[in-house]
Amino acid sequence: MFKVEIDLDELQTIISAAVDKALEKHSFANSLPPILTRTQFMELLDIGPTKAAELLNREDFPVIRDLGHPRVLTHLFIQWCEDHTDWIRKNSGDGWRNKRGGVA
Repeated sequence: MFKVEIDLDELQTIISAAVDKALEKHSFANSLPPILTRTQFMELLDIGPTKAAELLNREDFPVIRDLGHPRVLTHLFIQWCEDHTDWIRKNSGDGWRNKRGGVA
């Protein structure tokens, strides 16, 4: 029979680290407004108007234009950042989306 021994202190350390990381990510996302104006978006990323225009005009970028001026939906922007992180594309293969849980 297969037997697994678990060091409870080590398990608690691993769980605590995972919870701290999740709370940190959650608190950052919740500290932002649900919809960013162009100015807020530029300030958040510390970018100028040229780079902002470039991003806001990308077909795959989560921008809404129905409110008179371009607005960025914060939760979709965070998801977009995760989706476009170079490390993810280089290291996780094609099936990473199916394995990923939760929402940004």
